[in-house]
Amino acid sequence: MTPNITEQEAIELQQKLAKKVVKKGKLTNIRYVAGTDVAYAKNKKRLIAAVVVIDIRTMEVVEQVVVEDEERFPYIPGLFSFREMPPLMKAFEQLKIRPDVVIIDGQGLAHPRRFGLACHFGVHYNIPSIGCGKTRLIGTFAPVGEKRGDFSPLVDGEELIGSVLRTQDGINPLFISIGHKVDLKTARQIVLKLCTQYRQPETTRKADELANRMLKG
Repeated sequence: MTPNITEQEAIELQQKLAKKVVKKGKLTNIRYVAGTDVAYAKNKKRLIAAVVVIDIRTMEVVEQVVVEDEERFPYIPGLFSFREMPPLMKAFEQLKIRPDVVIIDGQGLAHPRRFGLACHFGVHYNIPSIGCGKTRLIGTFAPVGEKRGDFSPLVDGEELIGSVLRTQDGINPLFISIGHKVDLKTARQIVLKLCTQYRQPETTRKADELANRMLKG
């Protein structure tokens, strides 16, 4: 990541890199799925980034890395990746296992410039990635059915930018979008498979637990 980048420079970089996003990829026979999370200390510039790798065949954690870092970019809507990429890179680059796909706690194509954190991460490492957000950044959608697996298209104007996916019966849905080198249907299938008991995929849950445990420690 470029240090001391300005807001305008960050926007221009997103616009440039968005052209490199690959929106296709079935990802058959995947085994290792990584999940990410960044925890923030209140009233401090301290950040904790965690990456957890799960074997999707057994749902067991096979590797995890957690690192401490400092905030280097302010919170600006639409430029989230410039805040979270540096600590996530520090953690990801310590992994010994190369995951087949990374589920990012954030947006992918469901972003004003079609380049959310999941796209930025995927393009940077040339690795399949999926955006899995808890809240909507942009787009509109019709009501989602109440059953696990029900989904509704997330659209911006006439463009399909993601899916609003119900991962458990009657629980608030997640916002799924392409990050890089995976198609939207495959992204939904992978996320749903990892949501074994809870709203969020196990990769995200485990990464969140790890980051917050270190933050409090």
